[in-house]
Amino acid sequence: MAKTITLAILSILLVGSIITQPDASFQASLKGLTVWWNIVFPGLLPFLVLYEIMLAFGLAHGMGALLRPTMNRLFRLPGEAALPVVLGWLGGYPAGAEAVASLRKRDLISRSQGQQLLAYAHMPNPLFMLVIVGAGFLHKPLAGVLVAGAVWVSALWLLFLSSLFRIRRSAVSLADQAPKESANAAMEPTAPPKRGLLRAAASAMQEGRERDGRSFGKVLGDSVTVGVQKLMMIGGFMIIASMLAKLAEPLYAPAVKLGLTFFGPAFFEGHLGAYAAAVWELPGTDVAMVCAVIAAVLAWGGLSGILQTGYSVAGTGLKLLPFALHRLNHALHAFLLTLLLWKPVGSLVGRLAPNASFPVISGGEYHASSFGIRFPAEAVTAGQLHGLWPYAAGTFVVLFSLAIMAYLLLRPFTSANRSSP
Repeated sequence: MAKTITLAILSILLVGSIITQPDASFQASLKGLTVWWNIVFPGLLPFLVLYEIMLAFGLAHGMGALLRPTMNRLFRLPGEAALPVVLGWLGGYPAGAEAVASLRKRDLISRSQGQQLLAYAHMPNPLFMLVIVGAGFLHKPLAGVLVAGAVWVSALWLLFLSSLFRIRRSAVSLADQAPKESANAAMEPTAPPKRGLLRAAASAMQEGRERDGRSFGKVLGDSVTVGVQKLMMIGGFMIIASMLAKLAEPLYAPAVKLGLTFFGPAFFEGHLGAYAAAVWELPGTDVAMVCAVIAAVLAWGGLSGILQTGYSVAGTGLKLLPFALHRLNHALHAFLLTLLLWKPVGSLVGRLAPNASFPVISGGEYHASSFGIRFPAEAVTAGQLHGLWPYAAGTFVVLFSLAIMAYLLLRPFTSANRSSP
């Protein structure tokens, strides 16, 4: 009851704020729409489409079978859990959350496994970090590489720590159950010999394909439709988050007075927060601090990303509070790791490649950027980020080609399974 009343009051206040500030609300909504159309839509659509195709043709099931030993031994997770991690890291949020929700609804993972997997499958789009942040926002591609590396390495570090805790807890549990298992060992039948890894992957892929049963044309059309529908939902979240960041400026006015002008956009939306951090007028123009803030903002993902995750996992029993706490923890680790690696990486790059320049795409034109310590005068606006399309399309072609190659390589094993009794 209290929650319903609170939400109703907040809704009324939001509507009143929009009515009293129509111009500010419209400009903020337009900014969110621009960032979504020029960045998120071309960057995320190929991965969402690819995910649906992989599910339909059983490639996801085959990948799970191939990675099952690694996921079981290192992370105490089923092999299918590798797919949300891969898609989340390649496609950006909420692709990972969608994959986790799909596994949870099919009872392929438990609730605790889904909670852990959800935390590590929620990652920013790599194309956004490498291309937009590095070449577009900062005019320094290697700075974008360092930001992406800090986000990825900090996530792997947290996953490693979590795995150690789970392994230690599992060891204690197995030690308690050892007497019972030894007493019942003689009564259990001998397990059949394990099949080869490729044969198991081929069998899993064939089962997934037969369970779907749609033709390629039907799968492709449905995949595009589902992907666009999901992106429309994401765009709505981004527009609302951009408008909330503008209307809520009086609430975080103390942070703005301290010079933290990126705080509002970063709290509500990750992409908008990264752009606000890139144009942050920091005294002394310290690029290391700017990149550390961008890494923390992208690891946090914003309230919009958390709400998108909540929408994706609705009905699965997964909770958002542990997920949000992990996002804060990841943001802190990414921030500290960026500052820690800045000087060593800069020194290494300076020795290996003194010029450290290579062609990049920004605003649809090729130009050279270098890894330096001088902050650019201004960042590229969202409307000039059309260079993302070649990267997104090229990445989709590469991944789709790899998927087809995997299917062709595993096909002989599938035929062998059909012919064998």
